Amino acid sequence: MRTALVIGTGLIGTSIALALSARGVRVHLEDSDPDQPRTASALGAGTEEPPGGPVELAVVAVPPAHIAATVAALQRRGAARAYVDVGSVKGGPCRELTGLDGDLRTYLGTHPMSGRERSGPLAATADLFEGKPWVLTPVPETETEVLNLALELVALCRAVPVVMDADAHDRAVALVSHTPQLLSSLVAARLETADEVAVRLCGQGILDVTRIAASDPGMWIEILSANPGPVADILSEVAADLDETVRSLRAMESADDAKRGGGAAGIEAVLRRGNAGRERVPGKHGTAPAAYETVAVLITDQPGELARIFADAGRAGVNIEDVRIEHATGQQAGLVQLMVEPNAVPVLIASLRERGWSIRQ
Repeated sequence: MRTALVIGTGLIGTSIALALSARGVRVHLEDSDPDQPRTASALGAGTEEPPGGPVELAVVAVPPAHIAATVAALQRRGAARAYVDVGSVKGGPCRELTGLDGDLRTYLGTHPMSGRERSGPLAATADLFEGKPWVLTPVPETETEVLNLALELVALCRAVPVVMDADAHDRAVALVSHTPQLLSSLVAARLETADEVAVRLCGQGILDVTRIAASDPGMWIEILSANPGPVADILSEVAADLDETVRSLRAMESADDAKRGGGAAGIEAVLRRGNAGRERVPGKHGTAPAAYETVAVLITDQPGELARIFADAGRAGVNIEDVRIEHATGQQAGLVQLMVEPNAVPVLIASLRERGWSIRQ
């Protein structure tokens, strides 16, 4: 691929443009907001100059409600040999494009499964998609050249292609992306009017659950408006589980031993189902989940502390598989939780203690 046109220079569009530009593709940028492509261009994502003729690939990175109309307009003006979109919903835009007399032969719906809580070109990075799934939803009319260009796009962004049916994709993202966003927001909403003392007790658990609640509401309204049915179906199932969980918790308040036992069994069942579901989530590099053990190390909030502990772990010959930081409330200190292979734990603990680190067990 030598030339591309990116329509929409928010987080995803600019990240794609940065990745393509870094690999020698001449990228042209367009956006309804003139400030966005100007910013993206200044970051090195491409040029604001219009292409002199048709480009090889047009990448449509606009909200789901505008995908079909944007693709149809680009096709009418002959902007490219092939057109892909990168919206988070696939079935609706494809059907809408058909209704607008768009050409399904030159169009392919795609969805890179990556993002951030922040939006806009300033949040973009060229490595946003590296190692992440990138869904392609070809239809029978899709030309081979279009599919090949889409696959080249995925390869240039260093993502992993996954071919799916469009409606199956929409049901899948309702489960793994759209519903978690709403549930995170619902939990975070409890904090809005919570007592200040309670909020000061927030730890890593609430931080993990509410991280994506910081996402842009306007963006999510657009996404959910394009996929409301599948999300509502899943939330209905969650609501049924919540009702049963509430009943079990109320039973645990009872003075009757049998009721308390039944309530405890209900809660245990929910927790065990959660364990089973969590075990199905792919692990590092998309492989089967691995069981790591945690070494917790006390650190101060000083420049270079993380770099030093990582270097000391490296000197011990231990690979850190994952890391989490739990900040201490009201103190300039915290715990770094280093996830490592079980057989590496004794070696890492001994080595870190030898170098003066305080280990919490």
